[in-house]
Amino acid sequence: MSLIERNIESLPFVRAELNYLAPVEGKPRTYAFDPPPGEPKSTALPEPHQVPVFDGRSLAESFSLDREGFALVRHPTQVRDFYDDKEVRNVYYPAAEAFIRSALGADRVVIFDHTVRKRVDGAADIRGAGPRQPATRVHVDQTDRSGADRVREHLGAEADELLKGRVQVINLWRPIHGPLRDSPLAMCDGTTVASGDLVASDLIYPNRSGENYSVSYNPNHRWFYFPEMTPDEALLLKCYDSATDGRTRFGPHTAFVDPTTPVDAAPRESIELRTLVFHRQ
Repeated sequence: MSLIERNIESLPFVRAELNYLAPVEGKPRTYAFDPPPGEPKSTALPEPHQVPVFDGRSLAESFSLDREGFALVRHPTQVRDFYDDKEVRNVYYPAAEAFIRSALGADRVVIFDHTVRKRVDGAADIRGAGPRQPATRVHVDQTDRSGADRVREHLGAEADELLKGRVQVINLWRPIHGPLRDSPLAMCDGTTVASGDLVASDLIYPNRSGENYSVSYNPNHRWFYFPEMTPDEALLLKCYDSATDGRTRFGPHTAFVDPTTPVDAAPRESIELRTLVFHRQ
């Protein structure tokens, strides 16, 4: 029994509503643009469940990417304006690449995109229309198929050789301002996720199709968050791992409404950086 399992009942928690995937016929799919006439925007409909989300602060050093699928890290940044795309790419990308390579003992790290989010009451989450809204459904960014496809998409001729080694897709997530009290991120302990909980779902773009995992409700799921994160802290989230030796391969997560959030809390602003992480063995 892990330290986390031994201490779980003593941890403070909040009860929060998390949006799982409602049962659906066929493969769920979501359009990332206005759908064709007569088609719904998405067939991946939410099924809300009230669950305890445990405060993981006191056990922060016990979490690991390979076991739970997430980790809290200290990662100060020199970026002054995360809304300045040029500064993010010139300042944040190199520092994050070096940090992840060191933290994970990787041979190579390739950053392939980033997303800035800001919660705006009543605003729709529209790609390409300014900052995105927090993602309020339980999901995993990649699937077994799309994780490998990311390597082929971004590394071209190198892909086949790189895919012979271990590949991970790791998301580096951080608040832009803090302490963050609004729409924090909840992470599901990967050891409590059954393979049947992960439902491959299509993401349809104007020029391509992607795939992520929606997540079906399982009462065994164990959820954690780190309240009042500061801009010097970040989360490492595992979105894909090619290793099949028993370690956690996919880490479900979601933004959620913390019922203890003060009414005057500043709206959440955050940035996530998506990376391909390569190990020769």
